[in-house]
Amino acid sequence: MKHSLVRTAAALAGSAILTLGAIGSAKAYTFDETEINQDRVIAIAQPGGLTGYQLLIVEQVTDRRQCWSENGSNPVRVDPLLATFDFTGICGRATDSNGFSIRMAGTDLALKYSLMLQSVDGNVLLIGIPTDPNGKPIIIGRTNGDTNGFMKITLDPAWRLSKRAYQGKVLGHFYFTSKESAPGETANTGGNTGGNTGGNTGGNTFGDIATDIYASEIKEAVGLGFVAGFAQDNTFRPQLAVTREQLVSLVLESLKGIQGANITFPSSVSIRPYRDVDSSRWSAGKVQFARDNKIVSGYQDGTFKPMQPVTRAELMAVLRRAAEFGLSARGMQPNLVSKEPSKSFLDTQNHWAASIITQMSAYCSVASSLNEIGNRFAPDDSAKRNYAAAATLRMLKCVKAQ
Repeated sequence: MKHSLVRTAAALAGSAILTLGAIGSAKAYTFDETEINQDRVIAIAQPGGLTGYQLLIVEQVTDRRQCWSENGSNPVRVDPLLATFDFTGICGRATDSNGFSIRMAGTDLALKYSLMLQSVDGNVLLIGIPTDPNGKPIIIGRTNGDTNGFMKITLDPAWRLSKRAYQGKVLGHFYFTSKESAPGETANTGGNTGGNTGGNTGGNTFGDIATDIYASEIKEAVGLGFVAGFAQDNTFRPQLAVTREQLVSLVLESLKGIQGANITFPSSVSIRPYRDVDSSRWSAGKVQFARDNKIVSGYQDGTFKPMQPVTRAELMAVLRRAAEFGLSARGMQPNLVSKEPSKSFLDTQNHWAASIITQMSAYCSVASSLNEIGNRFAPDDSAKRNYAAAATLRMLKCVKAQ
């Protein structure tokens, strides 16, 4: 199989280069990525194309109608229902290199690899074909069998689907994402977990926070070591949304700064803390610690949804629990003492987190207006890295001062 894969890569190298012209403009930009719900997106091997199959990605955008159905196993057969109905605004799809590319270790590899489907030894493999003829192909996923019709591509364990983002705006472009480095490239950890679990940039001066309202707090948070920037381009990416597991990492790293907190967690755990958090996942130990200490909780179906973006309301709920944990670690009663008058927000009445947001607004202004302007809190907006860092810093300071 290895030899046939190498032959496949060589045979396709020329055609792979041809697919890259439409995305040449990517050189001029530094793209971020945003996590998406893996249950709402599917990669499909669609009959056709030069190699007998072409790649199709379908995303369930809204729940008004189902975008695809699945049946069978080895391989899983797919019926892309959008072929028989106008699903505009309900389903998203990508069918060529303008709509998807590879991202590894935080680096967009759209100009270095093309995605191809190839039948190899009774299986259809999703392969990253290098534009460099001396480069090594990358296997990303497989159909686990071969049959006529549309088939589901199961991604290998190191891979997931995410979306491209630019300056805080989520784009329609899909990434096949891995935290591993591409062959022959150096890993870039750069703090993209949301906590200080990756390499810092060596300083706290970032080119993209000069005009950010939270710039001084971001620098202070980085200096304390509980959040980091992105080493490859010395940015902080303040408008990037924070996921649930990233928030856990950020908060726990901040609590290490409280005397008596005694926060330790293993790099891996023996059992899953939640059914969708594998024991070998980078965040498993932290998620388990946060769960056991009632800093976070999962959903009624037993999931944690680690890659789901956190809302500003959820951020406040976690920071309140983190503050209570910090006070207990100091040997104090876990009662948050107001430091200033609470704020009234126009959009939090009748919200499930209304009382939490009000409480945290009086606790060193951990809860504050969207972008520190006006009277809106925007509780259901995603929490961005800039505000998450600032709010966590305020919580930490308030716990230490109480």
